[in-house]
Amino acid sequence: MSLRLTVAADPGAAAAAAAATLADWIRQAVAARGHCSLALSGGQTPWQMLALLPGHDVPWRQLDVFQVDERAVPFDDERRNARRIHGLLVRPGMLPEGRFHPMPVENPDPALAARDYSRALVACCGQPPVLDIVQLGLGPDGHTASLIPGDPLLAVTDADVGVSAPYQGTPRLSLTFPLINRARQLLWLITGESKAPMLARLMAGDTAIPAGRIAGEQALVIADAAANG
Repeated sequence: MSLRLTVAADPGAAAAAAAATLADWIRQAVAARGHCSLALSGGQTPWQMLALLPGHDVPWRQLDVFQVDERAVPFDDERRNARRIHGLLVRPGMLPEGRFHPMPVENPDPALAARDYSRALVACCGQPPVLDIVQLGLGPDGHTASLIPGDPLLAVTDADVGVSAPYQGTPRLSLTFPLINRARQLLWLITGESKAPMLARLMAGDTAIPAGRIAGEQALVIADAAANG
């Protein structure tokens, strides 16, 4: 994987740069294929990015939005990423309701939920599904998506969506390495001093951390100065 790195002054500037990049990539995908599929991660800086996205020229009706991962909590739980994405993009009237595909974590059978989400991805993105853009974050422990150090989900090679062991109190649905690595473009958004050691390892191609096993050919890292050390 060849990673390009852009460093912004602070989280707000990183979010602004990511919003501009995301809008540009969405337009490129629509121009090339008539449609764009995007998978989003959660977090404070990604929420800032999404809040800025409506200020750009985005072909919303040709955009399908998926999730990279999600906690198995109710929709009205403040930790639920789908709730935030819906509030930032769907409720204000930009993204059509039917173009947002939240992970079905309400299903009491997580394995069935993962299978259903895989089918939704196939229906939108082909077989095997290829997402146009995946936006990722990086944890202080080197995780990305809900691909957590030591989790059996790291070894999955025959499924595009899986179930993690409980992490920070809840199991999660997550896209797996095979699906993420098929994406046409990857956008990493990484901020905060606590991420600096793992960002250095990511940029060095360290496959001992889960994030280092992401192998997309077209990948851009937008980091703030604190994360860049």
